[in-house]
Amino acid sequence: MGSNQSHMGKGKSVGHTRANGNHAVGEPRLPRPHGTPRDYGDGDGGGHGDLGDCGNHTRVCYRTPHGGSACRCFERASVWIFDLDNTLYPASSNLFDQIAERMNLFIERLLGLSREAAQELRRRYYLEFGTTLAGLMARHGVAPDAFLSFVHDIDHSPIAADPPLARALAALPGRRYIFTNGTRRHAECVAARLGVLDHFDGIFDIADAAYVPKPHRATFERFCERLEVAPPEAVMFEDLPHNLETAHALGMTTVLVHSSYDDHPSQREIAAGAPPPAHVHHMTDDLAHFVGQLAARRAR
Repeated sequence: MGSNQSHMGKGKSVGHTRANGNHAVGEPRLPRPHGTPRDYGDGDGGGHGDLGDCGNHTRVCYRTPHGGSACRCFERASVWIFDLDNTLYPASSNLFDQIAERMNLFIERLLGLSREAAQELRRRYYLEFGTTLAGLMARHGVAPDAFLSFVHDIDHSPIAADPPLARALAALPGRRYIFTNGTRRHAECVAARLGVLDHFDGIFDIADAAYVPKPHRATFERFCERLEVAPPEAVMFEDLPHNLETAHALGMTTVLVHSSYDDHPSQREIAAGAPPPAHVHHMTDDLAHFVGQLAARRAR
């Protein structure tokens, strides 16, 4: 969901903060739609290319029928919004696997279920409600703070510093936010380990969203109102395709960050080679490079 407060590292509140970060070295590359380059918004047909030219890859730059002209998606961008888990850091760190296991354990103890039944219920609530927490709150009256503190009590040491991401984020013009369905504390821990915390202007977490997760429109609207974001001037980076649908509907430019953690049907479809949905404008499996190219282009 969204993000940003004040200088995260300085204990400020929603609205303004700073940080650095992105994918770690050695992240596995996923299968991508047939015939598309590593950065799916590139226009050179291979390699990294020029992010500003969608060229022949208009199918991943849907908002404007560019044809053979240069892509204009990022020209007005002044706000850069990043999901946290499996977006700012590589899924290969298995950090979210730890969270999933903690959720399973919480449900086991809460409802007296077997591990297998707890895992099935977790997945069902995730698909039905957007997050497992939303399902537990709706069906079992679970207090969100108790659940969130339990499931985020994990080992963050697998997250390594990502200097390329830090440099790329620092070079982006405008404001940068983390928008997450997780907690601020978890986001701060991850961003600090990546070395990017001081490059963000704020964090908007699930508590800021009144525990209504992405992709609910009300949560995006709350994010935009709280942080004074004009959607046409914003770019949203996410690893979950369905979480970009509302961003697209509001007028944001969307970038899907491919993840090796394909826990949702929409992720598995694209990883298997299906064309991305119309609400995905660009795709990449290398966030630091993609952001670095954007920053370099805007600096020209």
